[in-house]
Amino acid sequence: MAVETPGLDAVDLAGKRVLMRVDFNVPLDAAGRITDDTRIRAALPTIAEILGKGAVLVLATHLGRPKGEVRPEFRLDPVAARLRELAGVPVQKLDASCGPEVEAAVAAAQPGTVVLLENVRFNPGETKGDPELAAAYARLGDVFVNDAFGTSHRDQCSVAGVARLLPSVAGRLLQKEVEAFRRVLTDPERPLVAILGGAKVSDKLTVVENLLDKVDALLIGGGMAYTFLAAQGHGIGDSLVERELLDTVRAADAKARERGVDLLLPTDHVIADAFAADANARDCEVDIPAGWMGLDIGPRTRARYAERIAGARTVVWNGPMGVFEMERFRAGTEAVGRAVAACPGYTVVGGGDSVAALGLLGLSERIDHISTGGGASLELLEGKVLPGIAALSVHGR
Repeated sequence: MAVETPGLDAVDLAGKRVLMRVDFNVPLDAAGRITDDTRIRAALPTIAEILGKGAVLVLATHLGRPKGEVRPEFRLDPVAARLRELAGVPVQKLDASCGPEVEAAVAAAQPGTVVLLENVRFNPGETKGDPELAAAYARLGDVFVNDAFGTSHRDQCSVAGVARLLPSVAGRLLQKEVEAFRRVLTDPERPLVAILGGAKVSDKLTVVENLLDKVDALLIGGGMAYTFLAAQGHGIGDSLVERELLDTVRAADAKARERGVDLLLPTDHVIADAFAADANARDCEVDIPAGWMGLDIGPRTRARYAERIAGARTVVWNGPMGVFEMERFRAGTEAVGRAVAACPGYTVVGGGDSVAALGLLGLSERIDHISTGGGASLELLEGKVLPGIAALSVHGR
């Protein structure tokens, strides 16, 4: 993880063409209407600052997974329309993302205006890191700005490829993300408490390994908790378990004891006789009987986790405590969410499900930093260097 990331103040943007990678991968309904414009709004401060410095701003983004084909449902016309409304500036939306016609349109654009390129993933070479495509993007700008944290873990043409060819810096959103995770992973106020949930241990095993070297306490919930409990010899009934990882989980448990890290697991559960909202459900002690599955942490575990979170000076949370989409199995995630929101320390939440849960519970405004990139934030928690950040250099290559 880059601690020092060059930002907008490091380059002169006046009169320049600024190619900026944004993450406008917004959800659309069946009619092609944007249902959540959070990602567009998140980029507005950087957009306004660049335009205010007298630059021509060229925006590049992907939308959906067109897999290198031009698909009408993934064109960026709805994004352009919403951006015009939110930014209050002219936005010229193009029908391609590179080539002679695009270069001509960018050359003709006036300072203070925005050019939005078509979906970069219509190009087959985008996700493959095609150097010729990266060079084609580079011809559209004098300076590159990465403000797309959500794609910065991808070594793709419009993310890292073009950054290696132009003087390149981070936008304000990307800088906020880097600073938030620096405060968690490099220089936290202690105690540092991490909360991990979600379905599978395999999705977060590297995160567990990395965090055990950094945290004071690690609280585990969700489906991944049952593999840990099975490794300790507890009955887990029909709960989700990855038996091939039992020895690996035992090693993580031993590492936690060796490091003096409190690794907290559920001591009671909300169980059901089927994975369904209308299933028979009840509270249960630590051992789950056959024919039943754990779908949420129980009331004693909620109280214990909330108490530990309340005493933290830094908290990072990734992953729900149960099947929060079903109201009957939401109490654990709600208890953790409210505890994180009430924590007097510095709080960071990442991962799509955790962020969605905060929105559902109306708690988003009470979190210090909500990450805009689930996969990218997870890779930072794994201790990885993100290609889209590592490639930034104010001097170019």
